[in-house]
Amino acid sequence: MNRLATLFVESMKHPLVWPAVTLVCLFAVDVAHRANFLSITLLSGHLFGAPIDILMNAAPLVVVSLGMTLVIATRGIDISVGAVVAIAGAAAAIVLEGDPSRVAEAFCAALAVGLLAGMWNGLLVAFVGMQPIIATLILMVAGRGVAQLLTGGQIIPIGAPGYLMAGGGYFARVPCDVWIALAVTIATALIVNRTALGLFIRSIGVNPVAARLAGLSSQAVVFGSYAFCGVTAAIAGILISSNVRSADGNNAGLLLELDAILAVTLGGTSLAGGRFSLAGTVLGALIIQTLTYTTYSIGVPPEATLVVKAVVVLFVSVIQSPSARSLVARQLRRAAGGRRAGAPNY
Repeated sequence: MNRLATLFVESMKHPLVWPAVTLVCLFAVDVAHRANFLSITLLSGHLFGAPIDILMNAAPLVVVSLGMTLVIATRGIDISVGAVVAIAGAAAAIVLEGDPSRVAEAFCAALAVGLLAGMWNGLLVAFVGMQPIIATLILMVAGRGVAQLLTGGQIIPIGAPGYLMAGGGYFARVPCDVWIALAVTIATALIVNRTALGLFIRSIGVNPVAARLAGLSSQAVVFGSYAFCGVTAAIAGILISSNVRSADGNNAGLLLELDAILAVTLGGTSLAGGRFSLAGTVLGALIIQTLTYTTYSIGVPPEATLVVKAVVVLFVSVIQSPSARSLVARQLRRAAGGRRAGAPNY
């Protein structure tokens, strides 16, 4: 019993435990409300069901949050990703408006503007020395205006079948946006874990001065992190505009940056930099999307949805704090010690 209690206490210290428990609890609430919540059916050659809907709707948030993770790990923040989503969708729509067959050019245009936006943020933060929240606030405000200028303040419909496959098509019976989110996740994990970049990001986040004195080019790493975040925001813009079949410079990606920051922090990434978890970020994005689905499915009034969401996020953030984990560990050790003291001697 003592060994089991020790293992349980140690497992509670893992940063992914509480996000996973939260996601399971949300699933349990949905199953209790609707018994067939986890059922997945095959209809017209495609998979349908609540879990598929959650994965599909969470895909853009997962992609954006992965880029945000690397930025936050370098002690930065990017609150312009929602505007970049709108710009990328608008750029793709403009290319397709003239010729619906130019799908490849539309993808390239969206990715290019995302890369340029990320490089602009990285330039201001890494080389000019502006505070990250101020530098990205500039693009957050101006970028939304740029997206509206590109669309002329109108919603541009998108009808190119090849482009619509990204956010509305299926491959191997699974939505394409799920495959795209999975591919971006794997690519990011390989870049971070199979190269020295992950170590560089952690070093800069923990102590940028020491990293610079050790000969590490912190400016290049920070610049690259923001550029990568811009690309992931552009991919999310492609998925969103493809899913809704239009480019909306005013509403596309609105407040997505807040959900991305929440997903990253729920996954255990430290806002102080250095410590980050890509798996935790994915779990955080799934928590946010599942929570949104749950509040609507159980009949929570729309005006109270954001309040419920804030309460759950606050609760998960509190139980993930070091002081809360230490308190739980002490209580478990005390309970285990009490059981040993009261155990009979044979």
